[in-house]
Amino acid sequence: MKHDKEYLVTINVPPSLEEPLVDALLTLEEELGFSSFAVNAHHHENKGLSLAEQVTGRQKQLRFQMYIDENDLEALVEKLRQEFSGSGIQYWVLPVLVSGVI
Repeated sequence: MKHDKEYLVTINVPPSLEEPLVDALLTLEEELGFSSFAVNAHHHENKGLSLAEQVTGRQKQLRFQMYIDENDLEALVEKLRQEFSGSGIQYWVLPVLVSGVI
């Protein structure tokens, strides 16, 4: 039985985009779901940081992660581009070598 390649997609967003991104992901990821959690982003550019964030050297963000089949990856990225163009959302995609439930 042939399986599609699977990828781990990670998306970082500012807290103001949490609900819009949840809504967008729910329309695409009904079967697999996704995880979200708070992170502190550390970046060499201070663009868009508040004074407090510049002083502490970190910016509060939310990270979303999901497993997605190769066939669905392009649709996800296109949806993000259409709905969040110019918002500064950062994402990356990594191949999943092994996954399972123990």
